[in-house]
Amino acid sequence: MSNIVAFIELSQDGGPGPGAREVLKAASQLGDPIAVLATSSLSGSTVGQLAALGAKGVFAGETELTSSCLQEPEVETLAKAVQALDPAAVLVVNTTSGREIAARLAVRASGGLTADAVAVRKQDGMVVATRLVLGGTYSVDSTVEDGLPVITLRPGAFEGQARPAEPVVTSLGLKVDTRAAAAVEAFTPGADSHRPDLRTAERVVAGGRGLLSKENFVLVEQLADALGAAVGASRAAVDSGFIASGAQVGQTGVSVSPELYVALGISGAVQHRAGMQSSKTIVAINKDADAPIFDIADFGIVGDATTVVPQLLHAMAVRTP
Repeated sequence: MSNIVAFIELSQDGGPGPGAREVLKAASQLGDPIAVLATSSLSGSTVGQLAALGAKGVFAGETELTSSCLQEPEVETLAKAVQALDPAAVLVVNTTSGREIAARLAVRASGGLTADAVAVRKQDGMVVATRLVLGGTYSVDSTVEDGLPVITLRPGAFEGQARPAEPVVTSLGLKVDTRAAAAVEAFTPGADSHRPDLRTAERVVAGGRGLLSKENFVLVEQLADALGAAVGASRAAVDSGFIASGAQVGQTGVSVSPELYVALGISGAVQHRAGMQSSKTIVAINKDADAPIFDIADFGIVGDATTVVPQLLHAMAVRTP
């Protein structure tokens, strides 16, 4: 089978990040998944975790510059992996850094970039990536006819896990040209949150302008905590100052594909649906029976979210032992 490069972003503790399962699963649908990562030192624990997630090979570029040189070590490692492995495609999770890394690799490898794919497959010997376009109204299939396909994957769109494997490990010392690279002079970690990351969460509770105030938006957070979910929002809620812009879901915000998406007071404008309508189960609560969100919802409640959600929280508390 063809080699398929699966780029692995690392978490703060140095292990595979939350997108590792999905990118290796997607790679296994196309060929032999080879996990590629840049690290200061490849540990046996990291190799073991990648093996459990289905990596048939681990290719690591080692350099002390991973924490001080922005994205250049990752791009250089991928370029070395492409030269050594001659892959049929390179897959990268569609995170903020992943998008830039993928684009830079596509230029360096004279390949073609397909962004935000929700499915991949092999057809007639070619790698086909499926994307949602025009606000999620249509799906299109994209191929790269001349050059290496570099594909970013929408977080949450790929279910399941590849079979565990016994990977062949390749580790090489990396020489990074820092002359044109952005240097990291200081790093301030964000505030710790007990909630899941919005991009990769299995459950998301999002609020919109229909909640009317920042005080009412607390209901979104309460329901999210009760469900073990991430908190999201429509652009209207962000523009109204209910929550910071990092929670925005939609065409100009974060794209999500959770198992459960609960929309509270969100009308369902096409820009919002573009970022969430690939969710597996959608529940909508809105007092407007004609709100577009009900067109894509699996379950809907016509009612004021500020009234319905407290009742829901009470019912959940009563049923919890």
